[in-house]
Amino acid sequence: MSLNNTEIRYYDGNVLRLPAEKRTAYHQQVDRLISELSKKLKDQNKITITKVVKAGSFAKFTILRQTTEDPVDVDVVFYISGRNVDHETLSSLNQLIFDALITLYPNKSVEDFEIQRKAATVTFVGSGLSVDIVPVIEDPQNANYGWQFDIHDGTRVQTCAPCQIKFVRDRKNIDPDFRTLVRLGKKWRNRIELKPLKSFVIELIMAHVLATNGKEGSIEKRFRDFLQYIAQSELKEVITFPENGTVTTIFSDPVVILDPVCNTNNVASRISEGERKEIVAAALNAWETAHFASTEDDLDLWKELFGPRFKVKEPA
Repeated sequence: MSLNNTEIRYYDGNVLRLPAEKRTAYHQQVDRLISELSKKLKDQNKITITKVVKAGSFAKFTILRQTTEDPVDVDVVFYISGRNVDHETLSSLNQLIFDALITLYPNKSVEDFEIQRKAATVTFVGSGLSVDIVPVIEDPQNANYGWQFDIHDGTRVQTCAPCQIKFVRDRKNIDPDFRTLVRLGKKWRNRIELKPLKSFVIELIMAHVLATNGKEGSIEKRFRDFLQYIAQSELKEVITFPENGTVTTIFSDPVVILDPVCNTNNVASRISEGERKEIVAAALNAWETAHFASTEDDLDLWKELFGPRFKVKEPA
């Protein structure tokens, strides 16, 4: 007998989902950081911040509750005006933000701040919350859009943080359990340490499966459909969305999943051929385990996918 929706929603609500009180506390912590950092950046004439947007899994409500396997991070996008996208680099923008952080938090050691691929990261030791500060050069001709840079290879992609949030919200409006399914996918990914499968990619694959199969059937079946799609397609199909409009770019990457807000940005471009095979093999193994667990009504088998904290009701 398969898990029913009530059982999976119990697991999601009591184990996976970030509790409301924690969400409120993180909002307050991030808001204080945004406020103080914005003031600090306004005190100089090197960079102009026009808008700050919370983004990523936190803003999309697909973030997982913090555990040793599941870190909590918040993306904060700083829209920057007055910069020439052809002459700017992420390194210079990040350095300005990094310097402001050091000034803002003089009692923190430099090691508390880390320049990552696309962001300067602040980690709060008390709560364990990590905040990625992402500088984006705004497009004055296109509201909410801008260019985000890669610190390693210097490439830039067009992005729209509010549009990406809306994309997930639109899918949730079609399928009320969409975010639950995304959290299930992320928990499975974290459990087996499948690092090449990024959260954004999971969201987009889940959205593609929703568009292909619809919202009919149980949550459990739709999660198995997600695994089955990866295993059967081997991630060799190009995934696009209605938001992409007409796509003319030819991609040669092993996995091609287009960013709904930018039809020239392949969000899976960093997945190598070896990693594609690793993801496909993991999905096939997980689908077989989930199918057997469903058939045998075996909670211990589900724990192989989601870990020892998997539970579908309060203990008797």
